Amino acid sequence: MSSIFEKLGGEAAIDAAVDKFYEKVLADDRIKHFFENTDMAKQARHQKRFFAYALGGLSNYPGQSMRDAHKSLVEEHGLTDIHFDAVKENLGATLTEMGVDNELIGEAATVVESVRDDVLNR
Repeated sequence: MSSIFEKLGGEAAIDAAVDKFYEKVLADDRIKHFFENTDMAKQARHQKRFFAYALGGLSNYPGQSMRDAHKSLVEEHGLTDIHFDAVKENLGATLTEMGVDNELIGEAATVVESVRDDVLNR
């Protein structure tokens, strides 16, 4: 069975999706402030590797755990479910714009949802 990564179109599709996704995120008043002091080129590279891993395209992920990577955002900047939902919404809109079918978007959303508690440090 193909991974979500493969079904989406592999590395090229993930690269395009992450670039479109961050355009949306940086335009979203609900969450753009979390990225004010972020090197977005570095963030995009990091996110592309994470999505490739999370969606079954890589066997390991060299970055921090979701809990560790987002701990300061929760503790110091008030990251909550509202913000997580905005990120998830922007990802869904990105995939829709790219012509991904609803079933596959749902599969990707399930993966995103699976890290909610870790991202929010619960």
